[in-house]
Amino acid sequence: MRVGLFVPCYVDQLFPRVGLATVNLLRRLGCEVEFPTAQTCCGQPMANTGVVSAAAPLARDYLRIFEPYDYIVCPSGSCVSMVRHHYADVLDEPSDSAHGDSAHDEARHDDARGRTYELCEFLVDVLKVNELDVRFPHRVGIHQSCHGLRELRLGSSSERVGPTYSKIRQLLELVSDIEFTDLTRSDECCGFGGTFAVAEEGVSCLMGRDRIEDHLRAGSEVITGNDMSCLMHLDGLLRRDGKAIRVLHVAEILAG
Repeated sequence: MRVGLFVPCYVDQLFPRVGLATVNLLRRLGCEVEFPTAQTCCGQPMANTGVVSAAAPLARDYLRIFEPYDYIVCPSGSCVSMVRHHYADVLDEPSDSAHGDSAHDEARHDDARGRTYELCEFLVDVLKVNELDVRFPHRVGIHQSCHGLRELRLGSSSERVGPTYSKIRQLLELVSDIEFTDLTRSDECCGFGGTFAVAEEGVSCLMGRDRIEDHLRAGSEVITGNDMSCLMHLDGLLRRDGKAIRVLHVAEILAG
């Protein structure tokens, strides 16, 4: 199984350990993992700020660069959601790129979106992982990012479904000695929202601190999730306020 690893910009630049954990985990589970070095941003920041014309060439590059792989796996629900649900609109932009071919964009996108998976989704739905030799003796609270929860619908494939159960939880339950904390608002946004955190800093920080208070009340020692952008936002607030909770991407826990 040949997997092309798609790494979000903020992971590449700020949290490379998450990319390395993803590679180690996938290889341990038998995948042939490659990181195509020509990859760039998925184009989400440009599209979110209304500069769709700047996102279009990045979308076309993505389709071209990842075409050879059986699967495309990304440790981010946000970037995967961009590829699956928003490239169709982005690709409507006229192409002046050497790689642009509007006649084939729709077909190429249909093909790529069917092979593009968020990491936990890939582990549960494709690899069907049901055993992990990993131990993590900590009280863990799960943050469900909005894109993963609301656009990718990362509900569990098992019979245990609901707002507090997800594919992240399903995988973490395979980890020895882990203890889960019960949050009062498990589906609430952290307030990051990409450029929203810049344009509406005050609201963004209030929302993030609300999430942190929920974890503090529940006794979380670690906050985990599948989007490092959300965790980055929460981590910044935790460090600024001197709170003793760590953040770890789910890949870091699953990789041991």
